[in-house]
Amino acid sequence: MKNFFFLTFVILAIVSCKNEKSDKKVDYAIISGIIKNKPIGELTINSYDRTFSEPIKVADDGSFVDTLKIKTNSYVLFDSKNPVFLRLTKGDNLKIDYDANDFENSLTLSGQGAYVNKYLLAKMKTEKSFLGNRFETYKLNETDFKAKYNDLKNSSLELMNSSEGLDEAFKALEEKDLHYYYLARLNEYENYRRYVTKDDTFNISEDFLNDLDNLDYTNEKDFEFSQNYKGLVNSHYKDLADKLAKNDSIDNDIAFLKTLGSIESEAIKNGLLFDFANNSMSYSKDIDAFYSLYANNSSNSENNLVVKEKYDKLMALAQGRPSPKFFDYVNYKGGTTSLDDLKGKYVYVDVWATWCGPCKREIPYLKEVENKYHDKNIEFVSVSIDKAADSDKWKNMIEDKELGGMQLFADNDWNSKFVKDYQIQGIPRFILIDAEGNIVNANAPRPSDPKLVDLFTELNI
Repeated sequence: MKNFFFLTFVILAIVSCKNEKSDKKVDYAIISGIIKNKPIGELTINSYDRTFSEPIKVADDGSFVDTLKIKTNSYVLFDSKNPVFLRLTKGDNLKIDYDANDFENSLTLSGQGAYVNKYLLAKMKTEKSFLGNRFETYKLNETDFKAKYNDLKNSSLELMNSSEGLDEAFKALEEKDLHYYYLARLNEYENYRRYVTKDDTFNISEDFLNDLDNLDYTNEKDFEFSQNYKGLVNSHYKDLADKLAKNDSIDNDIAFLKTLGSIESEAIKNGLLFDFANNSMSYSKDIDAFYSLYANNSSNSENNLVVKEKYDKLMALAQGRPSPKFFDYVNYKGGTTSLDDLKGKYVYVDVWATWCGPCKREIPYLKEVENKYHDKNIEFVSVSIDKAADSDKWKNMIEDKELGGMQLFADNDWNSKFVKDYQIQGIPRFILIDAEGNIVNANAPRPSDPKLVDLFTELNI
């Protein structure tokens, strides 16, 4: 990704002439704009599926311009505080302006691609207004839940048909995506209802998912443009993999890779394989087996280079290898702490953040483990990856929750070298390092998992 500045406008002028003698196809979009009162932190452009993220240089006056090679349609522009959800296609030249202190009221979009993104922004606001707290909708009974999301689909269709500047090709795709959105919400209802009601015994009625009975899971075009359809296809194969894992007594990730390998469509198979490997390989119990299955089934050479690089980095995190280090992290009790300061003891690292629900659910269990091993040769270190602007929230939570152990604040949130070196893509993440600074387990059991105490016992901690 390159910053063009003045050259960008020269290129645009040439493209606008539509020189018919040139066969070169435009494969990029240009985004630019001005962010007033930009928060501290990087401006990044990210693919919605989290497989791509790049920083964008911002001038002192808040202006930016960047050229993005288009490989997908759904992106998120993020200034460390405010997310701008975007749909970008080849040839777009979209201008995005807003005041970070009044984001929702000040956001304006103009230029090529603005009509589509204005509609999508209005659709998002409509959904937010219509649903309120989305998680609360999963407490509705089946009939009311279906009615709620069917009404939302119809409302979004009305909005689309009344929106200015949308071409018929986009509207045809969007109408399909709105239906896929409805189906995707039905498909996740059972699991989300169990979660929000804390009732693991809940099961949907036998006919609740009848709307999905005739769904075609082989449509490559829909797989490419619709994240909702892609999610439905992914869920379909996850269900098949769960059965395989149970029948063959194998790990779920290995079963999923085997299941994906049987897909006839190369585009769908490669897409699901890449997404899964990119996001999940670091959590596998057997990275070698995981990578071997991926490599034997993926035929996309560009994807394979990315996954091979990730595999090579993960192999550097194998048991017995020297642990990546952190240096001079702010210590809640004062001063700074580096990983080398803790040599001579085992170190159990908890990577977390104040906004992370699953992280906070581990706190009571972590306190229990800390209390049990407080006089043993182990240091419990919690590393917050909160934004620098949220350091007060971090301090307040330590006080309010009476957090124990060693509380440290990472130097650059998600972009901290320690976080990147450990390939951390989701939190909480737990890491166990031995007294010599070598890795025992780069993806250690959580405090709530009895296997953690078993591991400590095995190591004679």
